Amino acid sequence: MALLGQASGGFTESNSALRILHVGVRNTVTQLAADAFTQTNPPVVAANVTTASGFSSQIFGVLSGSVAFTRPDADTATVNGPIGGPVSNQNCRPLGVFINTANGQAFTNQPGIASNRGPYVSAQGTYGNKLYETKNLDGGNVVWTVGDELIASRNGYLTNLIDGDNSHDIVEDSGPNHGGSAYWTIAILTIAPDSSSDELVYDQRI
Repeated sequence: MALLGQASGGFTESNSALRILHVGVRNTVTQLAADAFTQTNPPVVAANVTTASGFSSQIFGVLSGSVAFTRPDADTATVNGPIGGPVSNQNCRPLGVFINTANGQAFTNQPGIASNRGPYVSAQGTYGNKLYETKNLDGGNVVWTVGDELIASRNGYLTNLIDGDNSHDIVEDSGPNHGGSAYWTIAILTIAPDSSSDELVYDQRI
């Protein structure tokens, strides 16, 4: 179901997939890694590509609504999209969700390119997001249920499929805010997408 109330076409016609309902922290402390502006989309698994309205294969760089990760393989102080291939570094951790697309359409995000910053939301909050996996990366469709744990897919998009073929796994870890030893919970789904609304609405947990 869609959110209650009415709205103009403003947010539905936005270039951003992420819609801020109740913000946690808009974080710009860390710089972007170089390939945050050059990665292809989807960046890792090209099969069974999402049909979510916030996705575009025509734009290079991290997309609005995708998950921001620490990237120790790129530098000691950068954030970016996911690591390609098997994830072998437990320090590649999800931090939050990007507000803007790094490059964007022409003239839409020149401050990001100029500053080398990619704002992301962290520290809780409630959001609507039009970028998420609609497909099982092995085949078939994702089925959403209110209360689902949302995690990062191998492509760095939100998913509820928790397995090695779909999720951006973290190696064995005994730290806080993890489910089992393989993934970190990013959010809890509160409104599932359907024929009246194409957004995931969720309460963020990181």
